[in-house]
Amino acid sequence: MRNLMIFAALLIGAGTYMAQVADKMTVTAAARATTPVQQATFEDNAQAGRRSVSIPRDGRGHFQTEARIDGQRVGFMVDTGASVIALNESSAARIGLRPSQNDYDATVTTANGKVKAARTRLAMVDVGGLIVRDVDAMVLPDEALSENLLGLSFLSKLRRFEFANGRMVLEQ
Repeated sequence: MRNLMIFAALLIGAGTYMAQVADKMTVTAAARATTPVQQATFEDNAQAGRRSVSIPRDGRGHFQTEARIDGQRVGFMVDTGASVIALNESSAARIGLRPSQNDYDATVTTANGKVKAARTRLAMVDVGGLIVRDVDAMVLPDEALSENLLGLSFLSKLRRFEFANGRMVLEQ
């Protein structure tokens, strides 16, 4: 399990690095600047039994969206390099997750170094109508995680996710 946590942390760090590289490779930030949550579009193809959400790239080259967890809105950066959903303590507290000091028994490696994290499981995560149940997550201290990460514990339960035409497309 420890190796899995280390691997997850490395993936989080790699995702952060890749986002920074993508930031440098894109055209001007002004041409890309949008408010992703307002611009995210939902498509329901009832005949095919599929639903999808399209999230535009923000001014930094990242894909920002909102999710509902236990009825509370939580902002996320989509991170295909993160193994699990990663929540900072402030966001976790808003949805009723308040790990004790003893719960911080996992060591993860982030871009800022090694930190202790608390494992948890989210009953339901809803991103634009795409609902995934029983999702693994980790809570990290606020100083270790400035943005919540929507990682593979959510994304891998979808039919597909891809980057196309400057947008992240999630399909269920």
